[in-house]
Amino acid sequence: MKQENLQAIIQLRHELHAHPELSTQEIWTKQHLIDFLKARTKLEIVEQERWFYAVYRCRQEAKTIAFRADFDALPIEEGLPELPYASQCAGVSHKCGHDGHAAALAGLALEIDQDGCDKNVIFLFQHAEETGEGAVECVNTLAKLGINEIYAFHNISGFPQHSVVIRSGTMQCASVGLTIEMVGSPTHASTPELGRNPANAIAQLACVLPELSDPAHYTGLVLCTIIQIDVGQKAFGMSASRGEISITVRAEHEDELDELLSKIEAVAREKSQIDGLTCKISYADRFPETCNNAHCADRVRAAARTLGLPVTEMEKPMRGSEDFGHILKAIPGAAFQIGNGENYAGLHSYEYDFPDEILENAVEMYYMLVR
Repeated sequence: MKQENLQAIIQLRHELHAHPELSTQEIWTKQHLIDFLKARTKLEIVEQERWFYAVYRCRQEAKTIAFRADFDALPIEEGLPELPYASQCAGVSHKCGHDGHAAALAGLALEIDQDGCDKNVIFLFQHAEETGEGAVECVNTLAKLGINEIYAFHNISGFPQHSVVIRSGTMQCASVGLTIEMVGSPTHASTPELGRNPANAIAQLACVLPELSDPAHYTGLVLCTIIQIDVGQKAFGMSASRGEISITVRAEHEDELDELLSKIEAVAREKSQIDGLTCKISYADRFPETCNNAHCADRVRAAARTLGLPVTEMEKPMRGSEDFGHILKAIPGAAFQIGNGENYAGLHSYEYDFPDEILENAVEMYYMLVR
């Protein structure tokens, strides 16, 4: 990678890091990336409502390859105020590395614009990955662009820095946020028998979750994580009449995710009915499984080896979810990881900052996949 381009995207990452924006609120971020590309390339910029893509056109009949980067931040306070480019937005910071993902894709755009290539290349800059909303809004447009393959990278801690982590098939699990609300009727705390309190039903549901997610009943990983239980209010004269439990449910296979959700819903309705409660079930932050095409995963391996980067085969899918899975349902492609370092701070932690040292790895991996 050209050193002047590397220095430009390092500076770009620092600027993005200093001005983080939450999912669906990335107005400054989107415009800053567009301005960066317009000032330094001749690429066509195609703006959508909350995202955009840039296009390098070779010729109409040429193969089209696409690359995707996310650019939203997290509702986490900046834990590294000593950084010269520390977040200037209270309570918001780039603690997942999306500033690095976007900067790396901008770096590829610089290289392709300057060097040219024998393929059409689409550079997708996507919003709202953290909530699972972004890729859903992009996928229909992308499906009409004649893309033959699409790739994305993420950074990962716990693996050697500069290593490429890959897996054929399911790379990351499907997941969904499930909230179950149970409502009864209030009464004085001295006469609980005259009301309908949801505490017992919610407690029973929480206790049965390990049995419902017993791995012996599934072919792949399944997991239930209780996120919050909220019953009643701190008013000692009142028996609780409303409560809810929120659970993140994830699975290696989407059909088994749906199977587990059906079991949880059935128990929730049964417990509610027994105690005379109404039961309302809602979902949020749904992510599909991220399933790598075998041929595209092999291309990632080959690119890494050509660059002399160590390749780590991930034995089991990552538990964390990624909305790139929506795109991989429509277009063959692969998601891969680049190691931050074995002892590097974990993603979504106060101490984390995307390591500039792996920016060049990401750009060169993408460039090799184009070539």
